[in-house]
Parts: sequence; structure tokens; C-alpha cells
Amino acid sequence: MRTGWRNVGARLRRARGFTLIELMVVIMILGVLAALVVPRVMSRPDEARVVAARQDIAQIMQALKLYRLDNSRYPTTEQGLQALARRPTSGPIPNNWKSYLDKVPNDPWGKPYQYLSPGLRGEVDVFSFGADGQSGGTGVEADIGSWDL
Repeated sequence: MRTGWRNVGARLRRARGFTLIELMVVIMILGVLAALVVPRVMSRPDEARVVAARQDIAQIMQALKLYRLDNSRYPTTEQGLQALARRPTSGPIPNNWKSYLDKVPNDPWGKPYQYLSPGLRGEVDVFSFGADGQSGGTGVEADIGSWDL
């Protein structure tokens, strides 16, 4: 009966933990996975900002269409997008103005959206210069505009 208890004790000592080699293998596997996954995840914030800019522009375009329905015209370039949140004080003053946006958002990079009326690519153009804040560019630095919707 005593030999049975010795075998149980020996088995418990052997099953207590992992060997150093097993731990090193697990750490190496985790390192390889991190090296593959982290670069892909790190580019996601830029992609999310582009999607957010497109959604903002779509919302602004809807507000501009409502403005036009109520006032028979779009705000001028000088009145800008602020005409959607505050009644314009410079001419032409809209007769049936309502608040179309609580506040005009900035683009996801913290810069104001650009507005042209008449637009170069449509009746009106609403756009962001992208991550670099300059006209043109590629990838996340490309311009994002109402013409892309």
C-alpha cells in the first residue's frame, strides 16, 4: 500500500507545472502571432476615419438637400456649411431657414470640411482633404468628397 502512495506523490510532482522549454515554445508562438496581427490592426484607425468622413459627408449632403428644399437654393460658398447650423447673416438671406444640423462637424482629422457652391464635380461639393490636409493624395491621404457617395 505504501508503494501506491509513492506513485501518486511522484505523479503530482511531475504534473505541477510546465518546463522551461514548453514556456519558451508558447512565448515564441505568441510572438509570431503578434508580429502577424499587430500591423493589420494598426492600420484600422485610418480606415475607420475614412469611413467616418464618408458618413459625415453623407449627413451634410442630406442637410444641404433639405436646406435647398426649404430655401430653393444651396448656401453660397461664403455662407458655407455654417448656414446649416446658424441662420446666415450675409446675403442672400434664406426665407424659410431652419436648423439643419446641431453643429457642423470637423473631419476625423480635426479639420473643417470644405464646401463649394457651385461645386466643381456636382451642384455642390463637400469634401475633406484626408489625413494629410492637402489636396490630392492616395490612400488615407486622398481627398474624400460628396462625389464618392
